[in-house]
Amino acid sequence: MLSFVGLGLYDERSITVRGRDALATADTAFVEWYTSRLAGTALETLESTHDIEIEVRDRAGVEQDPEPILEAAEDGHAAFLTAGDTMISTTHVDLRLRAHDSGIETQVIHGTTAQTAASSLTGLQNYRFGKATTLPFEETHGGVPASVVETIQANRDRGLHTIVYLDIDGENDRFLTGDAAAGQLATELDTTGVVIGQAGSDDPTVQAGPLTELADGSFGDPLHLLVIPGELHPIEKDALSELAGLEDE
Repeated sequence: MLSFVGLGLYDERSITVRGRDALATADTAFVEWYTSRLAGTALETLESTHDIEIEVRDRAGVEQDPEPILEAAEDGHAAFLTAGDTMISTTHVDLRLRAHDSGIETQVIHGTTAQTAASSLTGLQNYRFGKATTLPFEETHGGVPASVVETIQANRDRGLHTIVYLDIDGENDRFLTGDAAAGQLATELDTTGVVIGQAGSDDPTVQAGPLTELADGSFGDPLHLLVIPGELHPIEKDALSELAGLEDE
């Protein structure tokens, strides 16, 4: 059995009860931190909380060398852990398909995602979000990729909001921050943004304003997320004012 378990957004407490129960019955556990990670805890705390040793697999160890995971699932119950919800990344879908090809039973245990948190914390209506995009570190592409701007603009043309996921450099434990992301996008767009930080924690950060102002802001520890609103419903305007400090513009 191979259980895909979403750990939720922030720390060792963010997992669902069903996910906790799956870990309690697992013989082995693996985790990947390259698509996202739990910024509010450490691996050792996760292990001690759930009383299981957890092996960290890098991208190559999941995509190119999944055999240790599959072998553990053939011999017993293996848990494959990810931050957020476990099936957001195609990496994880591929691993599940490989397990099926090997005749291994699988199950998916969902966790809270950044996408749902973005809607919940900002008050922007979930069904009014369009296609999401990811903003890489500035040096990766020498600036903002055209595809990022095109995605945001296409959503705005339809009145839709855009979630901008911010890059993670897992090898160097480096995270693109909301202020840096706003600064990059401010060179391409003259609009309002909303930075979300520490989603899933007891005291998340939610701040709205012009991208040029957000670029000078400070939003606490990562992980951060940036939302570019589209056309706002009156309730959404009120929500951004009350929940994210957006001033009338």
